[in-house]
Amino acid sequence: MTNVYVIGSSCTAFGKHAGLSFQALVRQAYLELLDDCGLAPADASLIEQAWFGNCGMGQWGQGGIRGQVCFTPLVEEGLFPERVPLINVEGGCATASFAFHGAWKDVLSGQARVSLALGVEKLVSPDDPARVAAIFGTAIDQLEPQRWHDYYRHAGEAAGKPFETAPGRTVFMDTYAMQAAWHMKTHGTTQRHIAVAAAKNHHHGSLNPKAQYRFELSVDEVLADREISWPLTRAMCSPLGDGAAAALLCSEDALADFPPAVQARAVKIRTSQLSGGKYRALDEPGLSRIAADKAWARTGLSPADVDVVELHDATSFCELYQLEMLGFCPVGQGGRFVESGATALGGRLPVNVSGGLVSKGHPVGATGLSMVYEICLQLRGEAGDRQVPGAAIGLIENGGGVMGFDEAACAVHLLEKSR
Repeated sequence: MTNVYVIGSSCTAFGKHAGLSFQALVRQAYLELLDDCGLAPADASLIEQAWFGNCGMGQWGQGGIRGQVCFTPLVEEGLFPERVPLINVEGGCATASFAFHGAWKDVLSGQARVSLALGVEKLVSPDDPARVAAIFGTAIDQLEPQRWHDYYRHAGEAAGKPFETAPGRTVFMDTYAMQAAWHMKTHGTTQRHIAVAAAKNHHHGSLNPKAQYRFELSVDEVLADREISWPLTRAMCSPLGDGAAAALLCSEDALADFPPAVQARAVKIRTSQLSGGKYRALDEPGLSRIAADKAWARTGLSPADVDVVELHDATSFCELYQLEMLGFCPVGQGGRFVESGATALGGRLPVNVSGGLVSKGHPVGATGLSMVYEICLQLRGEAGDRQVPGAAIGLIENGGGVMGFDEAACAVHLLEKSR
């Protein structure tokens, strides 16, 4: 086996891009990736394998061979090599992390010296808004829906927040809200704790030129925003948007063939670990705890070694919870940890300095690779106004799909500054 490195990463601006096609977003992310690596299109022949992540293209009529369709124009124009095998992956909101994991395994196993991961999503559809609901509907069990209806009914009784469905509501925000209500009832977490996380990330997003939301909100403004599902307000929830992101991975021996400038910016992948969800008991640790424990065991690192974190805050409550599951604070203390200022830029463990999903945006098939992009910027010292000084080790946590109070799948990556 070999060490694996990220030698290039890219991310489009996230936002409402109704006028841009899937192919246009893929083209932008791919060409920016080549530029980040210092590669000319002719050099792309180095790419031996590609992984393509997407969740919703089927709602536009392209149910299969999605990556092949998006890359065909690039192949025909000589921008992407012919005959490269391209694997399509889907894992809910963790889709792009699955693509990254696949590329990492390609190189780790020696099957490829250079492998590409790219994720794309469109969640803005003015001509047919029902598409978006259909996309999200694929992230929960549609074959036995009574199973999760029963689970959420019992969970709502335990949380003191009944499970309700109605037009204009989303089951995903409702389930996050029930988790938050249970955490508040069990551990004394407050709605203000959640608002502190949201306000922090809106500040971080204001510093990110590629964020969907680039405005600040105070804690009180977050609390005063329109209620989505108590205790969550709109400012605590990730927006709908479009975007694409990518990363190029290579082996240690391949890295030696690149120019010194590329070698100097390479980011080492210490590990990439996955876990699967289940209908867990409410007081049972979530699947991100399992993925994180595997990552710590594989690398010999611990939470104390991490300098910067990008985690999956589809709602701001998720940040509090995931900090506990990843081992950065005791269970039940996530709200107080965030309230202390530890996770803000300038704190001892900056979290979601990109703005997180609530501010940067969450085009689900691209999200995991946008996290890789942010951590690579941080470890290279290229993050500008939101740079974490001296960042050497970064952690990424990305969950996808819904299975009770778990996600259906989770990825945890550990990246390290290598030069």
